[in-house]
Parts: sequence; structure tokens; C-alpha cells
Amino acid sequence: MKKTFWDRTANSYDHFMKKDHKAYKQMYSLIYPVVRHKQVLELATGTGLIAKHIVRSADHIEATDASQEMIEQAKQGVKSTKLHFSVQDMFHLPYADRSFDVVIVSNALHIVPEPEKALAEIRRVLKEDGILIAPTFTHADNDFRGNVKAFFMKLAGFPLHSKWTSEEYLAFLWENGWTVRKSTVLTASFPLTYAECVKLEEN
Repeated sequence: MKKTFWDRTANSYDHFMKKDHKAYKQMYSLIYPVVRHKQVLELATGTGLIAKHIVRSADHIEATDASQEMIEQAKQGVKSTKLHFSVQDMFHLPYADRSFDVVIVSNALHIVPEPEKALAEIRRVLKEDGILIAPTFTHADNDFRGNVKAFFMKLAGFPLHSKWTSEEYLAFLWENGWTVRKSTVLTASFPLTYAECVKLEEN
């Protein structure tokens, strides 16, 4: 089976993300109170950076990724019985309707084709009063250095599908049935738009 960009970079992913440690620390502090004592699903967990940092606050976390190699990395050193890693397709999840209090999809909606379909599947597995946490790099807000980095990442095979500004990304969430109840832009390698959403009430 042909390896994806994520399979090939699984071993070096944590090292690559270290430079954004400060932004991620801010993001963890935003996520902690939302997941406290909750049943949580994380999509595109990668090597499990977020799941491992917030598990002590949650009741249980199902952390998933499409890449087998990423999940193998994520499983290393995990001792918490509250955290379970598995390979899953975010477009076709095996969970029952309204199974989770919180769904986290971090830095993933801009790198998948048809992100609106992922949001529809998230809507299905999230409880009616549940919360979606969807931080995403908004590459249209890149400065010059960010654009240079993005150029070389693209040469390496990085699959950037949606290049939003922060405002465009928040509008995209609204258009696909979500009310953004909190958002902020964190300073990272690329502008990181943190978005916390609830299901948009249908008229």
C-alpha cells in the first residue's frame, strides 16, 4: 500500500511540532475546561500530542488518525486507561450517533478534501449539546516567512487543500452548520485559528 505524507513523516512529526510548543500550550489551556469529565473523540490525532496533554482532564478519549504509522507513534509510552488510539477514517466513523460530548479535529480540516463532509460526520457522532473544537492553520494569513515555509512543505508533499483566512475559516464553519462560540488566533509557524463550536440551531 502506498504510504501517505503522514505515514512518511510520523517518525519526525513531534520534532517538527516542537517549534509551536508555545501555541500548543495556549491551546491546551483553552481545551482543558471544555473536556473536563467528558467523553471525547479526537480526529487526526497524529502522534497524540493533544490527547496525551488533555487526557487527565477528560473522562475518556478515543484518539484516531487515518495513518497507521502515526497511531503506532501515538501508542508509545501511553499508560492511561482513559486514552485509546485507533486507525479510523474521519469521513466514515464506526461510532454510534450522538456518542461524544466533545469532538476535537485539530489542524486537519485544511488538509483534507471535502472538509464539509468531515463536519457532517462529526455532527452525527456529537451529542446535540456537544462541542466541536476545531483549531486550524489559516494559511491565507501567512506572512512572507510562512509562505516560504508552506512552499517547501508543498514540495515535500504536504497536502494543503483549503487556504483560508481566519475570517473565511470561521465563515466556512457557520456555512456548514456550526455556531462559533469562541475563537482566537494563536501565533505559531502559521496563524492558528482556534475555534470552539456548537451545532447551529435549525429554524
